[in-house]
Amino acid sequence: MSSFSPNPITTNDRRRSQRVLLRIPIVVIARDGDKQMAREESRTLVVNAHGGLISLNLHVRVGQVIILQNPESSEEQSCRVIRVNPAPEGRTEVGVEFVKPAPHFWRVAFPPEDWVPHSPDITSDTF
Repeated sequence: MSSFSPNPITTNDRRRSQRVLLRIPIVVIARDGDKQMAREESRTLVVNAHGGLISLNLHVRVGQVIILQNPESSEEQSCRVIRVNPAPEGRTEVGVEFVKPAPHFWRVAFPPEDWVPHSPDITSDTF
């Protein structure tokens, strides 16, 4: 018996929360290859209620736990590296997820799950 889903997005393509393109300064603290603590000031590229995408020079690996610090609030959160992709200028784009839920870490309000960024019914002529 097959299951029918009226939603055209497959389960694998669904996100747990809305992503927001936002550059927020952050500090990343992680152990380097020599097991020494390393610290890098960086920035986010994308954030969501469950983690984000950051730009790093620091070498990290998938599964590694790192600490993100929000310099504005001094709050720290442990994160797990879930993706590492090469990026321009020798940096890497690192996807992270919070080890414990931290929806307010970024200090932004995320759109609701049913929010659609562009509605075909609304045009510049509407106003």
